[in-house]
Amino acid sequence: MKQVSATIFSSSELMPGCHLICLEAPDIAAIARPGQFVMVSCGQEPTLRRPLTIHQVAHSGQLHLLFSIVGKGTSWLSHRQEGETLDLLGPLGNGFSTEPASRNLLLVAGGIGIAPLAFLAQQALSEGKSVSLLLGARTDAGLYPQRLLPGGIETIVATEDGSTGTKGMITDILPDYVDWADQIYACGPLAMYQTIATENRQGRVRKPVQISLEVRMGCGLGACYGCSIRTRRGMKQVCLDGPVFNLDEIIWQEVKI
Repeated sequence: MKQVSATIFSSSELMPGCHLICLEAPDIAAIARPGQFVMVSCGQEPTLRRPLTIHQVAHSGQLHLLFSIVGKGTSWLSHRQEGETLDLLGPLGNGFSTEPASRNLLLVAGGIGIAPLAFLAQQALSEGKSVSLLLGARTDAGLYPQRLLPGGIETIVATEDGSTGTKGMITDILPDYVDWADQIYACGPLAMYQTIATENRQGRVRKPVQISLEVRMGCGLGACYGCSIRTRRGMKQVCLDGPVFNLDEIIWQEVKI
């Protein structure tokens, strides 16, 4: 874990209410793993950092952060400009794990859930694995731009209103791709996780699923216990034990996102 002052070299709104900030942060980029996050100091509330997942990294030491505006801190962050600096702490948390024998990885992203999965895809492709991405959103305006995804991904799109790709939820088409996958990874809203968990119990999704869990965090370091959740293995802290968990570990009816 490192604390660094990172310089912004680009900042843009990719989808309505969703921003991408790219920074020069070689010390963090060099040791980051897919699924980990950083704590970012936001100017209006300097004592309370915001947890942001690591979206992508570049060999040149660039760190990309993708986030939605959900409050004053992220609103302030969305207005930062090229040349400004941000105070970062990270990388933090436990990320995704991939078995050496796995060749086919299936990623399931609901809306902003593409944030940690792009980094996972980036690493998997560099290791010679095949990656298929199920990318869902309410409308085509909320879809992550495919031109920004690592090259070599097979992308299947679904929108709830049918404006692009298959009409419906991304979970509607998930069972069609399960047999192909050696491992499955998902990130999205709580309702998406609950649907996948139900399909898992019913036998439609017959493989373990790793998910990235987003909850409110205070310190991000395990000191405040503000992100504690109840699991089938007892109480866990999302910032230390996660944010990546196995889907069937979580007691979903008790999770508040």
